[in-house]
Amino acid sequence: MEPEPVSAVAPSLPGMWLVSQRWRWVSFVHWRIDSALVAPLLPPGTRPDEFDGTSWVGLIAFHLSSFTVRPGVPLTYVGTFPEINVRLYSVDDFGRRGVVFLSLDAARLAAVLGARAGLRLPYQWSSMRIRVDETVEYSSRRLAPPHPQTHLTIRPVPGPVQRDPLADFLTARWGLHVRAWGRTRYLPDAHEPWPLHRAELISLDDDLVAAAGLPGVASRTPDSVLYAPGVTARFSRPRR
Repeated sequence: MEPEPVSAVAPSLPGMWLVSQRWRWVSFVHWRIDSALVAPLLPPGTRPDEFDGTSWVGLIAFHLSSFTVRPGVPLTYVGTFPEINVRLYSVDDFGRRGVVFLSLDAARLAAVLGARAGLRLPYQWSSMRIRVDETVEYSSRRLAPPHPQTHLTIRPVPGPVQRDPLADFLTARWGLHVRAWGRTRYLPDAHEPWPLHRAELISLDDDLVAAAGLPGVASRTPDSVLYAPGVTARFSRPRR
C-alpha cells in the first residue's frame, strides 16, 4: 500500500486518548542515510520511509513533563525528565508512517522500567541535564557500560519554518512502530502542529547514534537541524 500523505496536522486519534505528555525545548538533528543500512533495524512489517531518495536518522532531545493518564491522573514525579532518543522513519504495509526508536535515554528510572515493561521500548537510564538560555544545551551519560554519552548545543533561529516538506516529513509523525509481545504494533499519537524554527548547531559530541548500530553517522555534519519550544501529545492504544 502507498504511504499516507505527509501532513503537519495530525489526524484524529483512533479511539480515546490514554496518555498525555508535554514535550519542551525539542531539538531535531538529522542525517541522511542509505535505506539499505537501516532496513535490518526495522521491525517486521515495516520498511524505510524515504524523502528525496534516502532514509533519515534523527537524534531528538527534549524535556518531558505533565505526564497524565486517562481520565486525568498526573504522574508528576515519574513523568518529568529529560530524554534523548535515536530514531528512524518507517512505513508499514497499511501505509501508516511512523518512527522506530533505536534507543531512548531518560533520566527517570521508573519511567524507563515502565516503558520497557509495558511497550518493550528500548529505554535506557541515563544521567542527563538541559540548560536553556540563548542556546539550548543537552548532556547525557548512560549509566550502564559502556556509558555512551552525548553533548549537544543548538541556537534557535528567530522566525517560524513555513511550507517545508522535509521539516514536515521529519517531525510530523503520527505514530510509532514497535515490536512487542511477538507482533509489530503501531501506537498512534496526535498533537498540535509543531512550532518549528531552524537552528544553528553550536556543538555535537555524540556516542548514542553509533551505540544504536549506526557508527560514523554523528561524526558528519547534520543535514537538518530544527527546534520547537514545545507541544502537548496524546497517545491512544497500540494497534496491530
